[in-house]
Amino acid sequence: MTVTTTVDRSPWTGAATPDELKRWTAIADQVGVRLAAGALQRDRENANPGEALEILREAGLANLMVPAAFGGEGAHWETAFRVLRTLARADASLAQILGYSYLNEACISFYGSDAAAREHWYLRSAQNSWIWSDSFNPVSPDLEFRADGDGYRLSGLKRFATGASATDVVIAGAVAEGGRYDGEFVIFAIDARREGVTHLDDWDNLGQRASASGSVRYEGVLVTADDILGTDPGDPFSSLVTPGVQLLFGNIYLGIAEGALAQARTLTRARANSWFLSGVDRYADDPNVHRLFGGLVAKTAAVEALADKLNRRYDEAVALGERTTAEDRAAAEVEIAALKVVSTEVGLEVSSRVYEAAGASATKNSIGLDLYWRNIRTHSLHDPVDYKKIEVGAHYLNGTVQPISLYT
Repeated sequence: MTVTTTVDRSPWTGAATPDELKRWTAIADQVGVRLAAGALQRDRENANPGEALEILREAGLANLMVPAAFGGEGAHWETAFRVLRTLARADASLAQILGYSYLNEACISFYGSDAAAREHWYLRSAQNSWIWSDSFNPVSPDLEFRADGDGYRLSGLKRFATGASATDVVIAGAVAEGGRYDGEFVIFAIDARREGVTHLDDWDNLGQRASASGSVRYEGVLVTADDILGTDPGDPFSSLVTPGVQLLFGNIYLGIAEGALAQARTLTRARANSWFLSGVDRYADDPNVHRLFGGLVAKTAAVEALADKLNRRYDEAVALGERTTAEDRAAAEVEIAALKVVSTEVGLEVSSRVYEAAGASATKNSIGLDLYWRNIRTHSLHDPVDYKKIEVGAHYLNGTVQPISLYT
């Protein structure tokens, strides 16, 4: 991957080669096997995923999206989303944390206006194999960010800070009061365990239980000039980070559907006997079971085709850098919103209906087939999918584009 050395903030160019995709997909498959071994236990215990994150680090996945010139793997977004989808088949919580890490780390480029500072941040991240998190939840109260000498003091509470209690770096943003950045929305990254940072560990939800998505409280946390990534320029390029997050969601939901199908296939093939009216010896030979799997597999394959297309298009979009137009950004937003719609609906259907083939015995807690449905049911409520349908429909009919936000 070629690293831009001009004023343009984008370090991303070109597209993933078949060899790149093959290599990292194989690594993700291997990591997925290791994650799957402990996924149900982490879920049952609502465990902090810190130990499991070391598996990702050991495999080189923490540095996957750091440009090669700065010590990283220099992969493309298509590769990253393929990796995350593969991991979501085994553990959607860990896939979510890693996906957020890639997009939060990418804020070095989305918001960093100084080339030397961008290089500095990428080098530090690569040298330490940092995993990044954030506390950007827009429905929580805004953070207070007041000047204090040459730096700032950060105070406030942010909920749903996924991964923050288990990762290395947490990023946040706030409007500066006084000082050099007075009145500007400042993006900064700090040590997740810095003095004044408290992780409340209050995440106890139905699914995504190992995603460490609890609240974080800041109490007079010192933020220095060295912690600042940049300010929000409000341009189309910087706002591409949000469609990237939505694309991550679509790939995670697809991975959950694929994981549910794979486990249900194993369970169904192992079912003894068959329904007495079926006229066959095994459930795996029952035409009704074939019809059920056929419909679910076909729908999942259709979502996969759309995701693959949009994953590659995201590389094309971010490669434009500061040449990105509002029209470019809108096109990415609407196309990815369509993926969010179908991946949500298919993922929920697949993770629920596989029980019709796997049977009552598959409801045993020790089997854990319910983990797929609980994960997607929980995460798909992140932002209402009906508003994604409105987003797509309004654009199709009238060319309307929704206001840019941390959800669109």
